Amino acid sequence: MRTGAPALRLVRRGEAPTRDLARRLLERCSFPPTEAGEGNPRPVAVACAVSGGADSLALLVLALESGLRPVAYHVDHGLRPGSADEISVVQEAARRLNQSAPADRQIETCSLSVDVTPGPNLEARAREARFAVLPPAIATGHTADDQAETVLINLLRGASGSGLAGMAAGPRHPILGVRRSETRAVCREAGLEWLEDPSNSDLGPLRNRVRHELLPRLNELSGRDLVPVLCRQAELLRDDAALLDELAAVVDPTDARQLTAAPLPLARRAVRAWLRQATPGSHPPSSAAVDRVLAVAAGRALACEVEGGIAVRRRKGRLVTDSGTRPVK
Repeated sequence: MRTGAPALRLVRRGEAPTRDLARRLLERCSFPPTEAGEGNPRPVAVACAVSGGADSLALLVLALESGLRPVAYHVDHGLRPGSADEISVVQEAARRLNQSAPADRQIETCSLSVDVTPGPNLEARAREARFAVLPPAIATGHTADDQAETVLINLLRGASGSGLAGMAAGPRHPILGVRRSETRAVCREAGLEWLEDPSNSDLGPLRNRVRHELLPRLNELSGRDLVPVLCRQAELLRDDAALLDELAAVVDPTDARQLTAAPLPLARRAVRAWLRQATPGSHPPSSAAVDRVLAVAAGRALACEVEGGIAVRRRKGRLVTDSGTRPVK
């Protein structure tokens, strides 16, 4: 058992379980349909990533309240003292919620474990290991506050409009319209205990600094709560990005002449989408890499290298990889 991180703190539950707030919040949620279809009367199951924190436990409450049959997946990274016992908080929450849940919508729990070695990029590696063992369509408890933080982090990293669009609301992020304060209120209302991670107060990670320093300062300077503003901007940018992606889909990114003739915003998107398919597993292509490919298409360069160590060159009017084969469009 590794001891590099402090143990989580258990927050005691409320005294009088109700569901009034949860019912009101459902209009801001984006859970999948509850109907399973003809011949299958059982409620639809929804896989939920549940750490034992307030956000993920509220996800369980809201999924159950929406008429779904939640399955709670807990992943132990083995990075904290007693981390293997944290599943008991999730199991106790499921037991408490199941007391009033219909027989065909009883919450199931599933405990998984992964091995993450200490070292650089620990948070990113832990996330990657976690999602590697979780079901592909897992729902997470990301909130509106998480969305606002993500937008600001992507802005600081120089992301494009797609990055500033943040996370997409939908079955993967069904409570993205709910505030972090509201998830705690949902847990109190349902009489649930939850875990607080002391590392969330550590000002080392960028997200924590955005949460505790940057966003409060921006709120102070603007004189208002910027979380709804940032979420609204992300939503508008996501709509714009979807339209541009649709328009860019008709551009053949391996046709140098067509690529050069296309409007620059569409050409960039076509190349970016092409590179992501040509270099699976690599980081998303940088703006500089996309511009280098466009220079090859226009004949201003003979070849270039992109993420993943792959070279792109122009041959007989088409862009090809260093293998000499045309990448999948």
